[in-house]
Amino acid sequence: MKRNIKLILFVAVVGLVFGATAQVRSQILSRGLMDSRQVTPPATPVCQNADVTAPVREALRLVCAQRGSDEALRSAQRLIVIGFLGGFAKNEDTKHPEVWFGAYLREHYSSAVEVSVISNHEWRKAKRNILRLLDADHDGVLTAAERGQAKIILFGHSWGASEAAAVARDLEQLGIPVLLTIQIDIVSKPGQNPTLMSPNVEEAINFFQSEGPLHGRTQVVAEDPGRTEIIGNFHMTYEGHRVDCRNYPWFARTFNKPHHEIENDARVWNQIALVIDSRLSSLRSPSDQAAMH
Repeated sequence: MKRNIKLILFVAVVGLVFGATAQVRSQILSRGLMDSRQVTPPATPVCQNADVTAPVREALRLVCAQRGSDEALRSAQRLIVIGFLGGFAKNEDTKHPEVWFGAYLREHYSSAVEVSVISNHEWRKAKRNILRLLDADHDGVLTAAERGQAKIILFGHSWGASEAAAVARDLEQLGIPVLLTIQIDIVSKPGQNPTLMSPNVEEAINFFQSEGPLHGRTQVVAEDPGRTEIIGNFHMTYEGHRVDCRNYPWFARTFNKPHHEIENDARVWNQIALVIDSRLSSLRSPSDQAAMH
């Protein structure tokens, strides 16, 4: 009986959220607004930072044990990474491992990397920031050469995973390539189709779980398989595998724990870090390109 009451309450809440009118995506990108970068280098390295809560520290435990390749470090210059938080989480909400993972990337790949981890509702700001960063000569117009130099990675959880795919598609309309999309337990935002990857995405990876009232989409596919490689759709399970979720409110832990277990899963974040490092290692660094000429 208690379980039924919990389910009814949860469905009611979800109904209110998804009953909202779909937000129309703007086709005009304003210029001249503030930089959307939200991740700044912490005074103490992420992996030794006392401000990181125990559940988040555990989520990044395997990431912190890694040592990136020298090739990835050389190729990371001018890399743009944007992470989108799920639900209604706000910028810099340090309860979420996404925020600290963004700080880790900035720390790991140095100041050559531009990292933002923001609310999924701030997609306009994210796109403006991408255009500003790609505009090397600051003339307000992106040339074909500037678009071709883009090195962009988009990641997110839940609604944030949906937004990552939507922003990639918006960039496709502008002729801007995306190196990699990373989606964790996709929950589709109204009006979005986050499982069909646009042709400008070079590689995509999806992690999902299938338990609980909110669970991720089981498969992402390429709109053009000749241009987009799907690295994999990885099914994560938590029976007999405990994940600490004390960084989330009681309601989330009680009614929707699996959706947050995958968000806190050290295995997922370790795999994400490895995929990013591998993708960067496959690129030619500016010095390598110069040596070829």
